[in-house]
Amino acid sequence: MVITKRSLVVGATAVVLTTVAVTGAGLHLSQSQAFFQESPKELVDEVWQIIDRQYVDATFNQVDWRAVRNDYLNREYSDKEEAYEAIREMLETLDDPYTRFMDPEEFKNMQIDTSGELTGVGIQIAQDEDTKKLVVISPIEDTPAFQAGILAKDLIVKIDGQSTEGMDVNDAVQLIRGKPGTDVTLTIQRDEEEIDYTITRARIEIHPVRYSYRSTPTGEIGYIRLNQFSAIAAQEMREAIKELETQDVNGYILDLRSNPGGLLYSSIEIARMWLDKGKIVSTVNRQGSSNEEVARNRALTDKPLVVLVDGGSASASEILSGALQDNERATLVGTQTFGKGLVQSVRGLGDGSGLAVTIAKYLTPSGRDINKEGIPPDIVIELTEEQRKELQKDRTKIGTPDDPQYVKALDVLNQAIAEEPNDRASVQTP
Repeated sequence: MVITKRSLVVGATAVVLTTVAVTGAGLHLSQSQAFFQESPKELVDEVWQIIDRQYVDATFNQVDWRAVRNDYLNREYSDKEEAYEAIREMLETLDDPYTRFMDPEEFKNMQIDTSGELTGVGIQIAQDEDTKKLVVISPIEDTPAFQAGILAKDLIVKIDGQSTEGMDVNDAVQLIRGKPGTDVTLTIQRDEEEIDYTITRARIEIHPVRYSYRSTPTGEIGYIRLNQFSAIAAQEMREAIKELETQDVNGYILDLRSNPGGLLYSSIEIARMWLDKGKIVSTVNRQGSSNEEVARNRALTDKPLVVLVDGGSASASEILSGALQDNERATLVGTQTFGKGLVQSVRGLGDGSGLAVTIAKYLTPSGRDINKEGIPPDIVIELTEEQRKELQKDRTKIGTPDDPQYVKALDVLNQAIAEEPNDRASVQTP
């Protein structure tokens, strides 16, 4: 998921299966919200107008978008629920699972404070563009789904026994979401096998960055694991690098495995901590206009860096790893990343509902469009199913000698450290 700072903007995909506790005296409708409640047809037109102005595909999936407007505005809607259904039907003509309508409750849940305490099972899901099946982008580490053994790219075929065939992502979210302490059973298809996972929903507190100082045969290194690009991820990453720099580490391993993404500006700020110069990412809209983000000569370190990635490294993770790879700042080790290179704008509508619209695609510094493709690592290290299950079962083994991908990353880093000139000047931290 990629979210911009200006408005909630999510990358290709992901829906976080969590809810936010709402406190306060209650919700009050503005005059415009009251107007839309009384005039549901106006809401249909508002959605049409947003798509018309912003949607990334100027052909609207080869659909006559103006004819669509005439069709839906010539209808009568007795209440807002009928308007909601019409909007969802209208958006289906785009054949884009990431452009979606959210009723007020769904939109409220979408506006998640990524730095706070969440409740849910702790997975991010999307609808596969080709098969329309519900796919797990990634379980969030230290959550019930992660501990239960859910893996990236698992298919959710049933929720509490109900088939998910043809099910909308938002509908799936509503079924999976629930009160802490209650259970939900997800039937997962992995390869040819179907497995039932009964997961207890819980409150989840997410700390995105963990780090440690480690001694190796060629010197000391810093190991940093980044689980999510949340609102505090950049701050915690800065603190981690600065602390490890004071301990005179010789190089770093940055672990982005199973990191499903998060805030776009967070990924850009973190890239700037590792890159002194060069492009970071560019976004291209339907007019071909490109917005480019670059490094600003503020790197916190120039020491050797190896980045761990896998199939659960998605969206913002791919922005960061792509920037580091294309600028030859880091060596990527692991397996192909998820492959989500689209950007969505998520905005509120007049009656408190919301709309996610695919508005652009993002490109790595070299101009790669990684959507549906992912980023290939420089060094491929596959885990066997047994190894994956073992690491999932005992997360304390991640980033240790019992983790084959980490072991390879350490070998690569040690070699890079050994090749470094002894008189290399250290980068001054601002």
